[in-house]
Amino acid sequence: MSGLLEICRSPPSSEYVTVMEKNGEMKYVSSNMAEPLLGNYPDIRVSRDQARIASCRENVKSAFIPQEKTVWQKALHAWYDQGLTSSFEEIVESKEEVSPVAASVVNGILGLLKAFSSLKVSVFPHMSLSNEGLIAKYAEVSDWSESPVRAFAWHPHTTKFALALQDDAVHVHTSGNNLVPVLKHKLQKYVLVWPGSKPLSASTLAVACESCILIWHVEPTSLAARPSTSLAQVLKQPGHVPVTHLAWDPSGKLLLSSSPTDTAIMVWSVPTEACTPLRRFGGGGISLLSWSPDGSKVLSATLSSMFRVWETTSWNCEVWSQLSGRCIAACWSCDGKMLLFAMEADPVLYCIKFGTLQHDFMLKDDTTAQVKSGSMGSAPMAVAVADLSDVILTSQSGEDVRIGGFVQQMVWNKTSERLAVLCRGPDEKISPFIIIFKTARHPVLQLLPSGFVKGEVGEIPHHIAFQPSFDQGALLSVVWSSGRVGYVPMYFVVEEHIASAQFQHTAVNGHSTRQLYTTPDSCAQNLCDHELQFLGKDMVLNR
Repeated sequence: MSGLLEICRSPPSSEYVTVMEKNGEMKYVSSNMAEPLLGNYPDIRVSRDQARIASCRENVKSAFIPQEKTVWQKALHAWYDQGLTSSFEEIVESKEEVSPVAASVVNGILGLLKAFSSLKVSVFPHMSLSNEGLIAKYAEVSDWSESPVRAFAWHPHTTKFALALQDDAVHVHTSGNNLVPVLKHKLQKYVLVWPGSKPLSASTLAVACESCILIWHVEPTSLAARPSTSLAQVLKQPGHVPVTHLAWDPSGKLLLSSSPTDTAIMVWSVPTEACTPLRRFGGGGISLLSWSPDGSKVLSATLSSMFRVWETTSWNCEVWSQLSGRCIAACWSCDGKMLLFAMEADPVLYCIKFGTLQHDFMLKDDTTAQVKSGSMGSAPMAVAVADLSDVILTSQSGEDVRIGGFVQQMVWNKTSERLAVLCRGPDEKISPFIIIFKTARHPVLQLLPSGFVKGEVGEIPHHIAFQPSFDQGALLSVVWSSGRVGYVPMYFVVEEHIASAQFQHTAVNGHSTRQLYTTPDSCAQNLCDHELQFLGKDMVLNR
């Protein structure tokens, strides 16, 4: 199977940046000549000093609450802050303050807890990581620990986004508004994800934290730069920490949450603060959640080489197992009928198409995905649609540039006509180039490399996202390692607009002729099917 990236155009040279897509091509200019194309979008440049937190976090309690006088008070606070094992360790360290019998009993229990913990770590190695380590490993933002911006998300319906910094504050930016509310809460420690405002609401934000979920209710017309913590609703479930992924139901009625330490997905009814666990054995904790745009399906990737696709009517699921590695990235088509996914140590993009009822699937000659429920009608096979194995290309200035590798993150725009893929090399370093594909879904999924998104000299992309409400094509936002948030507009006429310009029949000399009302040639060129090369034809694997 030949690599798709071998047919790419030359990437830009090191001193050039990507500014837009126009007439079907990515446009690059010298970094010292680049000017903002979207004047009404916030200019975000987070400095290292602004994002940096203290080298060690000061505990507010230790600053204002007197030190505990007894070992039992110390143990109680250790249990509250760090868990049962830390509580027993506190007692053992102060055994001279308790009776010999109590010290002996606690020491025995502590030994059993450590033995159980060692066994659990041998089965699930990720359990040896701290909460911060788990967040850093499974966060969507690359290099989470060092990134100035630790989370970024667009509002689904307005030009509004939020970002979280290293000081655990969430900043909300709105187009045309200089007021930037800063959301802070004592439980907002190690803020990970702000998956966007609640759909159909401009005032509800969901924030995943180390120990809970915070639901902020901030009115858009509020003039408060620091909204009160009384506006934050706390959702908490024992054992469901740290929360690393959230996903709103597209209708805004339900909120899903997941944690790498919990095998269950929590389905929250936010108004009542009630949750229902979706629990299945096998696979370990959850590393990725994604709700399909039509609301009919949910992807939940586990820490092992398996993932599940749930249908949201009866909440049954199909299980895909025995893959070559953990599912590290995935995205849905706009109609929810296609799922693109990539595995951790595999440079290939795979596609599952939903629509026909089947039970057995093949990904490779020696790996079969068993499906326990066929209610969603998955396709009889998974198709490898693109090989992104790294290649050496010559840049426009004659430099050799390495492109591609293993997928780190990928996003599809709201019309499924542009796909952005962020890759990492065999050395685990993130590529400075984001690969852009033109895509078409009919009659089969087709991909054509369109170009690259590159930042300023030395910048590495940490997170990518398409703005859901951009209506002139697609708008890709990029969080760069420098702390800059960049915007790359891709101007084209979307397929549904072309389809709506139907043929009109006009009678000429008694004959019926067709007149096509379409887009200018430069825009229509972006959507021509003959431009799109389908390389998956020889990659379809039978059962």
